[in-house]
Amino acid sequence: MNPADFIHKNIVKQLVGEGYPQDVALRGADKGVEHYHRCSQASRKGRMFDDCLYFARQEARFQTPQNERKPKPARNSKNRQEKLL
Repeated sequence: MNPADFIHKNIVKQLVGEGYPQDVALRGADKGVEHYHRCSQASRKGRMFDDCLYFARQEARFQTPQNERKPKPARNSKNRQEKLL
């Protein structure tokens, strides 16, 4: 498996897990791989996949209406405040 295949496969898996439809996840993954081919280096050391995932999420976000995505789990602010204290 070459790096482009690895990036494409794992971006699709990540986006589907975040609630995007399969076709939108595939288009986002294509955009992430395109960024990989255009980019000469990552924004930080060891962060090339994260950079590609960022661009894939941007593509998927603008291709999917909010009401078609799965709802995010609610944050429990009370537990968060207790951890801070």
